Amino acid sequence: MNFTNTQDVISYLYSLPKFHEKADLSYIKRTLAALHNPQDKVKTVHVTGTNGKGSTCYYLSNLLQKAGQKTGLFVSPYVFEFNERIQLNGQNISDDRLIDLANQIEKVLSKIRQTEPDFALATFEYEVAMAFLYFAQEKCDFAVIEVGIGGEHDKTNVITPEVSIITTVGLDHEQIIGPTLEDIAREKSGIIKKNRPVVLGNIPEEVLQIILAKANDENAPVKLWNKNFRMETEQNKDMIYRDGNSTLSFTARPRVEGIDISVAVRAFKLFNLKLTDLQIERAINETVIPGRYQILATKPLIILDGAHNIQAMKNLLTFAHEQQQKRHGTIRILIMMMKDKDLTEVFALFKPTDRVMLTTIDYPRAAKEADFPPEVRGKYEYHSDWQKTYTQMRQASQANDILLVTGSFYLVGNILQMEEKNEDRKQH
Repeated sequence: MNFTNTQDVISYLYSLPKFHEKADLSYIKRTLAALHNPQDKVKTVHVTGTNGKGSTCYYLSNLLQKAGQKTGLFVSPYVFEFNERIQLNGQNISDDRLIDLANQIEKVLSKIRQTEPDFALATFEYEVAMAFLYFAQEKCDFAVIEVGIGGEHDKTNVITPEVSIITTVGLDHEQIIGPTLEDIAREKSGIIKKNRPVVLGNIPEEVLQIILAKANDENAPVKLWNKNFRMETEQNKDMIYRDGNSTLSFTARPRVEGIDISVAVRAFKLFNLKLTDLQIERAINETVIPGRYQILATKPLIILDGAHNIQAMKNLLTFAHEQQQKRHGTIRILIMMMKDKDLTEVFALFKPTDRVMLTTIDYPRAAKEADFPPEVRGKYEYHSDWQKTYTQMRQASQANDILLVTGSFYLVGNILQMEEKNEDRKQH
């Protein structure tokens, strides 16, 4: 097979199986060995966590770039285009390089298939192989790698990182890495490596010991949020980071974003790279993370956030309700979710005063009306046309109101693209 355009590469990737029957790393390791183990040619940072891992990766990647490091970034999901998943110095991978990498991988896979005709990678494994190959060929100084799901059995867990990061542990993907919080903590602690430091974010007390025991077994030094470093957040004031050696100030954001920033800063400081306190503050304040607490407008306040599990939704709603108390307006929520998520639990988080609309997008896993629990359908209106519904909700919002778009990065991405087109039309 020889790819000639990006769409063919992406269509092919999504035609591959999602998972293997075995949850081991044998397929990805075999493929990377055939590619001369590109993952070992670059210094890496490995990031897992139920929430906050994407934000932490973006903040850390920006800090490394500002310190003059050629920095790779592998994150998911994408908001605008597939190429976002693999970045170099803040730029998405080009279509040409994507095609070239896929062809290089196809070449080694066809060799493997000469002796093992049924050998095939799952979608995410293929993406991981492309990312590591790209970062090695571009001679990155560092690559920041976000796991797909979990940790120990995740297909990115083929590296010995300079630093491991676990942002949070909560319930998500229970059917794959659960079912309990303890199971999820054990799985995520699998990215901790021998003699390599680990930075821990806001880990629930009941599972902290599991992670600390793993760090102890691996002789991995631990930096723990609220013990070795912390972020003090006061409403509408700057956030203050402290770690014993320095005090830094960042523009006000939701508390959870503050924790992600503090984790990224603490991990960055382990590298002893030359960046002044002022440069660190500037790098963080300049970082834009697509689809995460992204503010589109302030009158009304329009917030896009791809929160798609209990913990993320709880954090987002806490922030929105805090804002509501200050603005004395109405909260409107446009939500679309995947049908394999904890739909009942998520909808239990809304207040009776929140005006919620259900919608969907054209995507196989997207929940349609019948996929929502009966009590949710009985409570909230469902409109299949997300574009029309968003436009109506935006028009109905007064200057002091809040409009949230949430539940999935796919919906957030669609809204961002729609807003961008509207902006272009205004300018021409």
